[in-house]
Amino acid sequence: MIFGSDYVIWIALIAALTGLGWVIILEFRLKKLFRGRKAEDLQNVLSEVQNSLEYFTEKEKEIDEFLEHLEKRVQRSAQHLGIVRFNPYDGVGGDQSFSIAVLDEQKNGFVVSGFYAREQSRIYAKPVEKGESKYQLSGEEKEAIHKAVGRYV
Repeated sequence: MIFGSDYVIWIALIAALTGLGWVIILEFRLKKLFRGRKAEDLQNVLSEVQNSLEYFTEKEKEIDEFLEHLEKRVQRSAQHLGIVRFNPYDGVGGDQSFSIAVLDEQKNGFVVSGFYAREQSRIYAKPVEKGESKYQLSGEEKEAIHKAVGRYV
């Protein structure tokens, strides 16, 4: 039985030394955390950490609001552009006339067509909603819209 009690003593000694080593490691960690401050400063350190967390939480809310605002603006901005040059008058001049489609994320916007001739030039604009217009579109205007939508789909 004496031999069995020696094991208990050795196990207790190893457990005590392990506990002592753990306490020493924790002491070093706490000193590193407090950067040389005393334990009385714990409340101040925790208060600083809490203030930092509140500051960053507020900044996160501001950034989220700003990104939401940007998202709304981007959806309404010109994102889809298409251009077609053509000659509306057979055998006269070059491809000086054009149709340009300018659309946002929802395919809303406008198409502008300019017809060039030696004697005069004309420019027409038509609204576009969801890639379509309630006004009759020329083939070139439809092609400009198709190019605009097709590039970013």
